[in-house]
Amino acid sequence: MDVILIPGFWLDASSWERVTPLIEEAGHRVNPLTLPGLESPDADRSDIGLRDHIDAVAEIIDGYPADAQLVLVAHSGGGAIAHGVADARPDRIARVVYVDAGPLGDGNAVNDQLPVVDGEIPLPAWSVFDDADLVDLDDELRAQFRERAIPEPKGVAYDPIALGDERRYDVPITIIASEFPSAALVEWIAADSPFTRELAQVKQVDYVDLPTGHWPQFTKPVQLGQAIAAAIG
Repeated sequence: MDVILIPGFWLDASSWERVTPLIEEAGHRVNPLTLPGLESPDADRSDIGLRDHIDAVAEIIDGYPADAQLVLVAHSGGGAIAHGVADARPDRIARVVYVDAGPLGDGNAVNDQLPVVDGEIPLPAWSVFDDADLVDLDDELRAQFRERAIPEPKGVAYDPIALGDERRYDVPITIIASEFPSAALVEWIAADSPFTRELAQVKQVDYVDLPTGHWPQFTKPVQLGQAIAAAIG
């Protein structure tokens, strides 16, 4: 399989560096991405929106041979990008693996509550996050994360996603649940929670529990790599 890794907010391709060896050892080819505007702290990201990131990944997919078996792995806010790509290229994606993330419904934004500074979204103070986000993210890991963090383009967080091809529901997905257990997702689906309505439409969903905080690529990278490899099969 060719595995395309989509980072979450504030992160570039290097954020997967402790995860990729486990996927490669399972025999897969791995392509970790740095999305537009995340190339460096000085990059121009003023006009970059969610659709730009979706289109950038779709263009990368178009560069693979037509018979390539492609898997998208997406962390956090990258999940919306992966779902947008599944909508844009449903016949090219063999599976989407969501890492503490899930599919975003049409017309919704990833997070339009994040604090904007000078037209972009720098990594906020830790107090902005819930305690569950920060499980296992000790002081050393927090310092490393903040040192590598790149401001996120505002549009990626604030733009509503536009979806139009219901074949996206045919793409099998795996959710690696870290911040909260998969049993909670199942309960929210049963309760028709707005948060999980798009997920409820997906025809084939597998769940994997990896208890930790919101950044398992930092807190439990070996276990995450193993879980991704197992999900790909």
